[in-house]
Amino acid sequence: MNEVYLIAGMAGVTFLIRYTMHPASGRMEFPKLFERMLAYVPPAVLTAIIIPAIIFPSGQAPMVSFENPYLIGGIGAFAVGWWTKNLLTTIVAGMGIFLGWQWFLG
Repeated sequence: MNEVYLIAGMAGVTFLIRYTMHPASGRMEFPKLFERMLAYVPPAVLTAIIIPAIIFPSGQAPMVSFENPYLIGGIGAFAVGWWTKNLLTTIVAGMGIFLGWQWFLG
C-alpha cells in the first residue's frame, strides 16, 4: 500500500509543479539567453543518465576497455549520430554495434 501512496504523491507533486506554471506561461516571456540555455537541458540530462551506465556497466568499478560492449556501442552510436544526424539510425546502429560486440566477445 505504501507504493500506492508514493506513486500518488509523485503524481500530485508533478501535477502541481506543471500546473502552477501553465497559467502563467502565456503572460511571461523569458529572455532570449535563457531560452537558448534551456535548449541544452535535454542533452545534458540524457548525458548524465547514459554516461555512468556506459562506464559503470556492473555498477561497481569503471570499465573503460575494449571488453565493455556498452562503451563500444556508445562510441559507435555517438559516431553514427554525429555523422547522420538521424535519431532512428543512431539507435539502430548503436544497438547493432553493442550486440555485435557482445557476440564477438562471446
